[in-house]
Amino acid sequence: MTGDLSNLRKEYLKSGIVKDDLKSNPIEQFSLWFDQAIEANIIEPSAMSLATSDDYIGIRTVLLKFFDDKGFVFFTNYESKKSKQLQNNPQAALLFPWLALERQVKIIGSVEKITKLESLKYFSSRPKDSQIGAWASQQSSKISSRAILVDQFAVMKKKFANGQIPLPEFWGGYRVVPQSIEFWQGRESRLHDRLIYERKDNGWNISRLSP
Repeated sequence: MTGDLSNLRKEYLKSGIVKDDLKSNPIEQFSLWFDQAIEANIIEPSAMSLATSDDYIGIRTVLLKFFDDKGFVFFTNYESKKSKQLQNNPQAALLFPWLALERQVKIIGSVEKITKLESLKYFSSRPKDSQIGAWASQQSSKISSRAILVDQFAVMKKKFANGQIPLPEFWGGYRVVPQSIEFWQGRESRLHDRLIYERKDNGWNISRLSP
């Protein structure tokens, strides 16, 4: 069985990027685009593809939980496959596919763990069942059935029925510290706009890339 998609095409006509209109700081530019993604009712605007590698390449969708001039933060199990890859090679790429706006943002940089206090602050803000879920799941490990996961959740829910749920030692946040941030805007005739910020010393250089 094959699928010929050669005639599946679309012209991108929504917008463009003028270099002089960009913010000098890519975090400010990202914040502007992120707000526009929310205003456009993009489904899960904080969803981003996270690519990691060591002996093999891994990619999955995670949720951005906060960002600032220091970088972009997501949370996970520190014993998961992605975490083991990041321990071996603390480099990653992020991709925000805001296709309804004919836009993408690609971020490449180094990765570091955030502080335990930062992880605790976010963990404490999560719904109680999400906190329990972090305790119940041995992320990326193989299980024979969903029933095992459901049973483990029930065990943890009973264990933490009273009082605050503690932060698991094996769970917390990572920060991707950007070395480059590329803003991509689809254009007609596949002449897309690609503007990249690259970190230089204490500032950023902005260049246009050929599509």
